[in-house]
Amino acid sequence: MQTQKVNLITIGMKEENAEKNLEIGEVISKSELFLQKYQKTIIAAVIAVLVIIVAIFGIKKWVIEPRENAANEQIFAAENWFGMDNYELALNGNEKFVGFAAVADQYGSTKAGKRAKYCAGICELRLGKYDEAIKYFNSYNGKDTFTKAQCQMLLGDAYFEKGDINKAVSQYEKAISMSNDELVAPAAMLKAGFAYMELGNKDKAKAQFEAIKTQYPTSTENAEVDRYIALIEYGE
Repeated sequence: MQTQKVNLITIGMKEENAEKNLEIGEVISKSELFLQKYQKTIIAAVIAVLVIIVAIFGIKKWVIEPRENAANEQIFAAENWFGMDNYELALNGNEKFVGFAAVADQYGSTKAGKRAKYCAGICELRLGKYDEAIKYFNSYNGKDTFTKAQCQMLLGDAYFEKGDINKAVSQYEKAISMSNDELVAPAAMLKAGFAYMELGNKDKAKAQFEAIKTQYPTSTENAEVDRYIALIEYGE
């Protein structure tokens, strides 16, 4: 009786395995049929993906990288002049070397080209050409937070010099919201405070100065704010 029971179990297991093998065989058959039916489509899709990968690699290797290298070579002299505060030469170059304006125009999509736009904006600002500076700063689309915030602050400077104080305040506030870097944020706060004073809004000006004291006590700007707060509170 026990042997018969074991045999029944064995037979059942064999039948179950046979059914599983049959199911696996059906799946394999369906897969083979699918591959046979869509073989050309699958091969074409794989080739298309490989072509895209090769194209991306090729564009980077033979288009983007050479342009980056060329832009870096072109911008070298301009950056030297910029470091010497020779903004006219840095912007426009001379008969031998190009300036930031030419690099920004020819290689604006490269990293060096974006850097050229930013520096060209500073040159225009220092040369008193505020509308041109605004154009360069607005066209700048770099990725690092520090420079983006700095760019907004410089935009504020350009608008302030043009006499558009409300727009200047807006740009300073943007710079403050974009970065808490001690080299940018307190400088933008100080300028925002001056702009608010220019607008006659002493409360907002004082708030900016006090924010520097509480948030950036070790900053260079903090050494100046007490006298501005005193001017607001007591007048001259």
